[in-house]
Amino acid sequence: MKDVMILTGAGQIGMAIARRMGYGKKIVVGDKSLEKAQAAADSMKDTGFDTAAVEMDLSSRDSIMNFLEEARKYGEISMLVNAAGVSPSQAPVETILKVDLYGTAVLLEEVGKIIREGGAGVTISSQSGWRMPALTPEEDELLAVTPAEELLGLPMLQPENIRDTLHAYQMAKRCNEKRVMAEAVKWGRRRARINDIAPGIIVTPLAVDEFSGPRGDFYKNMFANCPAGRPGTPDEVANVAELLMSEKGVFITGSTVLIDGGATASYFYGPLHPGKNPSAF
Repeated sequence: MKDVMILTGAGQIGMAIARRMGYGKKIVVGDKSLEKAQAAADSMKDTGFDTAAVEMDLSSRDSIMNFLEEARKYGEISMLVNAAGVSPSQAPVETILKVDLYGTAVLLEEVGKIIREGGAGVTISSQSGWRMPALTPEEDELLAVTPAEELLGLPMLQPENIRDTLHAYQMAKRCNEKRVMAEAVKWGRRRARINDIAPGIIVTPLAVDEFSGPRGDFYKNMFANCPAGRPGTPDEVANVAELLMSEKGVFITGSTVLIDGGATASYFYGPLHPGKNPSAF
């Protein structure tokens, strides 16, 4: 039996983190597409990692529970990397809320019950959650502590209160950050830690497709006008995950780390400000 890392989402960011932190562990990859999960597992296996693939739909509690059950057959879960999700251009409002908001809440809730003592996890949200106007303290608390099965019934998440897919995505990512804060308290009872990483534009095969698609100019404008002047890479996100999940980060839990090349700073105080550049966001 080995310590187990569970990786949800077979994309480049999750794989970069798994390669950085998963050596010596059994890495169990879950994705809605078993083919993609297997491809990610095989890619890592070809470079010496011990991997397995499981079909896992983040929008389904039953699927999440099955994934965790399969992972525990290999040993105790000591690390979580949640990199699964859908974007505003990939899915309708209902799907974004069911996957990115509800599914992440279920996953954090359930892993927190079984994570090995001293374990650590990260979930991937987005810079997008930082640009939405502040919610009330009462709304933030509802996103943080409402039982996962009741989240989608909150008035603020009803169709008449969600403007479009971007708004749904921003609400989901804001919820991710608040859930991480609340779950950190529960994970702490097992001396385990959970944190959130909020990336900006990161170059992956999907992002490359977006650059050449209908929203390509939008993305190019964003990274051209951020302080870094470029998009990021999956390995740069993995650098942050390594700090948060390693012994160097043992005093960090319940936090969100924004890694966006300064795009959010530029949005509030620079050339990406909507008042200066209405087409920026």
